Amino acid sequence: MPILALTLLFLSWVPLAQAADQPPSLAPRVAFETTHGNFTVELDAVRAPLTAENFLRYVRDGAYDGTTFHRVIVNFVVQGGGYDLELRERQSRAAIPNESGNGLSNRRGTLGLAREDSPHSGSSQFYINLVDNVALDPLPTRWGYAVFGRVIEGMEIIDRIAHLKTETVAPLGADVPVERPAIRRAWVIDDPPPTPAEPQ
Repeated sequence: MPILALTLLFLSWVPLAQAADQPPSLAPRVAFETTHGNFTVELDAVRAPLTAENFLRYVRDGAYDGTTFHRVIVNFVVQGGGYDLELRERQSRAAIPNESGNGLSNRRGTLGLAREDSPHSGSSQFYINLVDNVALDPLPTRWGYAVFGRVIEGMEIIDRIAHLKTETVAPLGADVPVERPAIRRAWVIDDPPPTPAEPQ
């Protein structure tokens, strides 16, 4: 076979071989289907690798399917990922180290990891900033709240959820939506589709 033909054959084969073994995306995207519309987030697996991987694992496990946004505060945040539609707490895995201070700021449309007062207590719950909340960023004297992604489509859906009427529900407080906005399902867009089951 002529050298030119061999070269062309090799060049046409290389991308196929690489495509079969792609490294994990450094900006994986996750789609959410909710009762108020759909939105998509893009994660920053470079600046927040632990938090992004933690979030992806919850998504792939189906942990967010059937949950609600249990905390909505106009001009602050929309928070979810921890409770079902009956406000029963979902089981979560162990907390992860706090990755605030990674250069990502709590600006409008960014995705952050919710936590308790303890800086390293974040697990499954996440929030979306409705405005620039730089007060949630770290300072030299204290930990902040780790940002690990941003909404790239459907921010108007988040704004719609943020304006739902709220009520007080113990022990969650006064910011629980009366009409529970449900996450029907969440999935990683970049994952390959599931293999069809073999006929029995």
